[in-house]
Amino acid sequence: MNEAAARETVLIRAVEREVPAVAAGSAGAAWSEEDRAWATRAAAEVEGEQAAADIFIARRSALAIERLGGRDRQVQRLLRAVTWRPQVAWALALLAFVAGFAADGLGSDKRIQLLAPPLLGLLAWNLVVYLVLLARGAGSLFARHRISPGPLARAVALLTRATSRPAKRQGAVPAAAFFEDWARASSTLTTARLGRVLHVGAIAFALGALASIYLRGLAFEYCAGWESTFLGADAVRAVLGAVLGPASALTGIALPDTAGYAALRFSAGPGVPAAPWLHLFAVTVALAALVPRLLLALGDRWIEARQVAHFPLRLDDAYFERLTRVLRGTPANVRVVPYSYHLSPQMTLGLRELLTQTFGRRATVSVAPTVAFGDEDSLDAADFDGGVTEIAPLFALTATPEPENHGLFLDRLAAAGGAAVRAVIVDESGFRRRFPADEDRIVERRGLWQRLLQGRRCALVFVDLEQPDLPAAERALQTALDSAGAGGGWGAATDSPRS
Repeated sequence: MNEAAARETVLIRAVEREVPAVAAGSAGAAWSEEDRAWATRAAAEVEGEQAAADIFIARRSALAIERLGGRDRQVQRLLRAVTWRPQVAWALALLAFVAGFAADGLGSDKRIQLLAPPLLGLLAWNLVVYLVLLARGAGSLFARHRISPGPLARAVALLTRATSRPAKRQGAVPAAAFFEDWARASSTLTTARLGRVLHVGAIAFALGALASIYLRGLAFEYCAGWESTFLGADAVRAVLGAVLGPASALTGIALPDTAGYAALRFSAGPGVPAAPWLHLFAVTVALAALVPRLLLALGDRWIEARQVAHFPLRLDDAYFERLTRVLRGTPANVRVVPYSYHLSPQMTLGLRELLTQTFGRRATVSVAPTVAFGDEDSLDAADFDGGVTEIAPLFALTATPEPENHGLFLDRLAAAGGAAVRAVIVDESGFRRRFPADEDRIVERRGLWQRLLQGRRCALVFVDLEQPDLPAAERALQTALDSAGAGGGWGAATDSPRS
């Protein structure tokens, strides 16, 4: 899957996750349940049932974009908003060259202070950049997962969102969700792309500054020397020898001895012609700025080209899994395991509807016998035979979570089940009946459950099963499955597929 296909896929996923599914012909509906089924069926017919998941998903997204774009002009506008424009890099490089050329590096007094050379700021700036890059690289070695976009990617996402004008009508494409999802998915590519642009801009600025210095040197005569309140000739020789030594070795331009540096002091005379010193500083800039920046730009360009051709879009969340199961004809088999909680018929219907909305209409949803409080060791792996693909523990918000019981139940469930535990469902209906207008108490109880799950690779979904807001609950469950899916879920030992 290349970058363009990934961009379309992320947009269609945002539409199908954020916009409630409606019947065809509904007022204001740009994308209906029938459209979703058509896109899946058409992609399967074109690519075949044995097609790789990424090829099938890319084809489905392209077909969906074609149909949806014919109804909503905002679709193509959003795609263009996050599409990279190469001319931006050329324009920024040209501006950087002009800025470097316009900088008056030599000054108007026709004297070049060797201890404060005209290119000192350029050298210092590049040194700071290298230190920042080194620190960021060292920090990434200790980070196990990248969970959010970097600062450059976030800046681009904010700028793109600010300059776009999404429609606000019913059924419109969810621009904010798309921008956020794309910023997260493309953070590595965006960072590499912007890094390349900044490195090329730094090269252009340095070349502009060098061009300005040499052109001014053609028209005016400059003298070089030094002056200092604290340093003597020996110290100046040591400093300039360290800075200009490599350039001197490459060019063959010899550096003076201590007596020569003493003669260069402006208090001892007018200085010497500046041409050799300008050559040394120019070569130093090339060694310290141009060459490293070029190597960094080439490295970022390699990362960019690789990700443009093979975009690393994760295909292990519930949305993509559901599409792949449809292609393979293998619906999800979801096993709900209540703990110290008995579902009423109405709650069971609400739970089944939520899970089939999330995992697909062909999904099989079964409810296991309730595990009694304190009976955590009764769980048996045989209870999860029959191709169970998803295990969903179910609790009641009325219960106060206890690590030695509720936590132990989750541990035993993760060990006994053959499938991963990615989402824990907590029913709020009983708690809301008991405290109908006390949102603070609900928030406090939710916090206790969230603390229980700390350290476990699964997410919480709170839902009122008696009066469920199915679109909101489905989005919450999808988000929980996606966030847990990056680590394979809790108790899983599978690799995460990538496109």
